[in-house]
Order: sequence, then structure tokens, then C-alpha cells
Amino acid sequence: MKRYILFLLLLVSSAAFSQEEAWVYFNAKPNSQTYYDDPLSMLSQRALDRRLRQNIALDFKDIPIETAYINQIKASAGITVMAKSKWLNALHIRGTQADINALKLLSFVSKVDFANKSLDLTGRKIASEKVKSTNKKLETAVNYSYGISANQIQMLNGQILHQQNYTGSGKIIAVLDAGFPGVNTASTFQRLRDNNKILGGYNYVLRNPDFYAGVSHGTEVLSTMGGYKENVLVGTAPDASYYLFITEDDTSENPVEESLWVEAAEEADRLGADIITTSLGYFGYDNANYSHSYSDMNGTANYISRGAEIAFSKGMIVVASAGNEGNTSEKHIGGPADAVSVITVGSVTATKTLSSFSSIGPSYDQRIKPDVMAQGTAAVVSDVFGNIGTTNGTSFSCPIMAGTIACLWQAFPNKTNQEIRQLVLQSSDRYTFPNIQYGYGIPNFSLALNTALNVDSINKSDFLVYPNPTNSDIYFTLSKDINEAFLTVYSLLGQKVVERQISNQSSIVSLQSLHSGIYFYTLEASNLYKTGKIIKQ
Repeated sequence: MKRYILFLLLLVSSAAFSQEEAWVYFNAKPNSQTYYDDPLSMLSQRALDRRLRQNIALDFKDIPIETAYINQIKASAGITVMAKSKWLNALHIRGTQADINALKLLSFVSKVDFANKSLDLTGRKIASEKVKSTNKKLETAVNYSYGISANQIQMLNGQILHQQNYTGSGKIIAVLDAGFPGVNTASTFQRLRDNNKILGGYNYVLRNPDFYAGVSHGTEVLSTMGGYKENVLVGTAPDASYYLFITEDDTSENPVEESLWVEAAEEADRLGADIITTSLGYFGYDNANYSHSYSDMNGTANYISRGAEIAFSKGMIVVASAGNEGNTSEKHIGGPADAVSVITVGSVTATKTLSSFSSIGPSYDQRIKPDVMAQGTAAVVSDVFGNIGTTNGTSFSCPIMAGTIACLWQAFPNKTNQEIRQLVLQSSDRYTFPNIQYGYGIPNFSLALNTALNVDSINKSDFLVYPNPTNSDIYFTLSKDINEAFLTVYSLLGQKVVERQISNQSSIVSLQSLHSGIYFYTLEASNLYKTGKIIKQ
């Protein structure tokens, strides 16, 4: 009987894997002009406003996939359409290798990529080892009773933002996760419900509108941002609004989850979300033939990472967990954490030391990853019943960071996503000496706030020098009516140690080679002569 059961299981397994996963890409969008003429037919007004604020033009990626193409693929023998992406002009499909290859004969198909890379004609490298995936100042200050959640906020100086009434109000965060049960009933989320801060969502896994379903991982993630239980737990963005999207199928690991993620990210864009936070990472799959290798973590190889990068190009900020593989043989980040513009968040303990489980960088192409760190060891969360406890994972350092970013962006709503991202990185405690474990380190959002306020003040002054004191680099920002200036830096003994022509409105000058101490500078232009002091730490 045992042999029979084993044989039966092998048959079932073989049958399951005879169906291949693939992406079919199209070569056109024949009705593009119709959508350009009527942008509201493809994007909400809020999404269009985001693009306008950041000077982002509508482009080919914004146009929906041609319906006739989708219908013809659906009608093809043996093919099941699992997901779609207008950004990538592609469908995720399932079928036999032969049926999928037959689609290449269609005139509107540009290429087909199999999840099993050995089936592609390009002969891309196959993963040799399966790795599991892991899951401006107002007069009235806000002083929350953070209770046991105080440390995870105060580590980032997020309470400084809250005290100045930057609590995420007016910002929309899309949470892409595995489920949100209890968000509609638990007391922890009563404040969100009472203030209509849950804007909606969708279950992409089951293709239904019930997003208060699935596993509780997303519920816990949301609680670190939007949760509120006085004297116990206060989220980092308690007044932000949220869309909740289920894209992770907790019952299996399959590449279709990457495609569902991209589809949800596109919907977040359409609805006008400002931030996407995702505590999901993809590296290994149940079928090892589909698994990624470290060489895929270059920001462009993975479907999900390409989608995340496009999301950033549309003016959103994407925040992703680094992963929890720090104690495994393959310690590196997965997708979409490898994407260039994604803010990838690793985990530290309450005392700011690296959590042993936190996945490390760099990306395969040797970029700094993770980008920043937040508390993920003993992070304070709520369960589906409103009970408050602690749990571990970059799954929680990620949304803690995302919520705080929302508060910073609330303070400077006219800044671009790139400017906000740079403020966060620049404020981090290892910004001048990043590494593959901590990235740029732990951000100081009080410093980011003050830096941004100082930069904005350039409209009222001739120039700005920041940060001062500095560990390494210093920025000289000129007013718009000054095209160029000449900088000279002197030691206390009057020796010239730096001479530099500044020919744009903001230039970075490295002082890394200088010893710690006090230096003086002169900045000369046709209608400007300024002197000042720089402290090199």
C-alpha cells in the first residue's frame, strides 16, 4: 500500500509539472491613441495628478493590453491565462510546452519566456539550488502613547514627524501581501475603519473582492503602519489610507505570484497610490526548475523586479523586505528587493545590531542592497483578534519603514519619489560607508525632515551648505539665478585643501580625504561672495 501511495503521488506530481509556466509578450498596442486622448479611461485623476506633480509623461506602458490579443490567447488550445501586465505588455500563461511554443506563430507575439529557463532558446542559466522564499510645523503637536511599540518608531525618529502632525494623512499606501483577515473586525484597526482609511482591495489569488481573507501575515504587516491601540501599539503611519491586495498564495510557491504582484502594482498605480509596501520575496519555487539563482538578482532579470522598477518610474515609492535568508546557505536578497529603485529594508534588533536572519547584499551586479534598516527583531504587531505581541522578520522592518516614509512625504508633498528616496538614504547613519549587511544603515527621519526644510529654504537665500557637520560629503546648493561659482576650502592654517568649480544648482563635494577638524570655505560668483565654516567629523 505504501508503494502504491508513493507511485500515485509521483504521478500527481508529474502531472502537475507537465503544465509549464510562461510569459507571452506582445509587440503592439494598436488602440494607444484612443487612450492618450482619454487618459481617465486608463488612470484615475489621482494617478494623473501624481504624474503631473513629478513631470512624468504618459507612455506606452500606461496603455492597457489589446483585448483582442488576450481573447485570442485565451482561445488557444491548452492555454490558461493566469495574469496580465500592461506595463510589460505580457500575459502569464499556463500550458504544455508545445501549446505555449505554438503561440510564437501569432503575428502579434514578440516572444515567449518560460519560467523553466532551460526551455528558452536563449539557454539562460538554471538555478542550481532551490531556496525558499520568505515570507511644516503645526502649532499642535501629536504625542502618541506608543507603549511597547515606541522603540521601532523612535529608532527612526519617526516620533518627530508625528509630533509635527505628519502622521501619513493624505498619503495612500498599497499593501501587497498574503491576506488581511481581522482587519475588518479587530480593535487594532478600529481607528482606520472609523476614519474610512481602508479604501478597498482585491484578492488576486482567488480572483474575488474578499481581501479580508488569506493568512494573517498581511494583517500583522498593516498593524505596524496603521494599527492603533493606545499605550500598546501605534503604527508609523496611523492616518494614511490603505489599499489591501492579496498576491501571495500561501499554499504553494509558483512564479504566477510574481505576475499577480505586478498586476496589483498596476492597479495601485491606477488608483493613485503613493507607496507600495511588500513583505514578499521570490527566489525559490516548489518546482526547482522555476527557481531563480543569485545571478538573476541584477534588477532586470526577474519579472517582479522589472515591474517594481516601472512602478517607481510612475512616481510611486516601492518599499520591499530584504528577506529572511541570512542564516541559510544562500543569504542574498530576492526579487523585487534587487530592483534598482526599490527601497530594500533589512532588519536590526532593538539595539540596532543586525538580525541574524536578515538577507544581505549586494545585488548580483554589485549594487548596495539592502538600502536601509529598521527593527524587525521583536517587532510589535497585532494579530487578527487585536492581540498585541512581537514577531521577527524583514516582513515587519519593511512596513515600519514604509509608514515613516509616508509621513515624510506628507511633509513635502511636492517632492518627487526620487527626492524622497534620496532624503531617506542620505539621512542614514552609514550613508558614507555602506556595506552588504546594513546598506546605508538606519535612517534618521528628523534629519531628513530638517535637511529637506533647509533645501527648500534656498528660495530665500543665495546658497546652502549641508549637512554640516559632515562625515564625508557636503552639498553646495546655489539659487536658481546663479549658474556657477568657485569653491575653495582652507585648513585652519590657511592651506588650500579643496578647489572646485560648481556649475549646477546642486553639487556634491567629497571631504573624505580630509582629517577631522574645522575648515573654512569661500564661495565666489559674479554676484556672490560667501564665507563659512565646515566641521568634518
